[in-house]
Amino acid sequence: MDKLLKFLNSLETSQQKAFADKCGTSVGYLRNAVSSNKLLGAELCVLIEQESAGEVIRRELCPSCWKERWPELAEKEGV
Repeated sequence: MDKLLKFLNSLETSQQKAFADKCGTSVGYLRNAVSSNKLLGAELCVLIEQESAGEVIRRELCPSCWKERWPELAEKEGV
């Protein structure tokens, strides 16, 4: 979640809003999720990875359960 916060903070306010909109959520929701270490939905994690151009990856957003959520990634990495 630290990378998501860093990514958001690297953007101007209007860019943060555009990013959140593209992910189908709000900046407030993302910031709240970071501060409370909330588990994000699988679809949102994928959108964050795509819209951040890989700066924030889904494995980092769900370190405890990414292998179960995206087994194809685990297979690809040989984990």
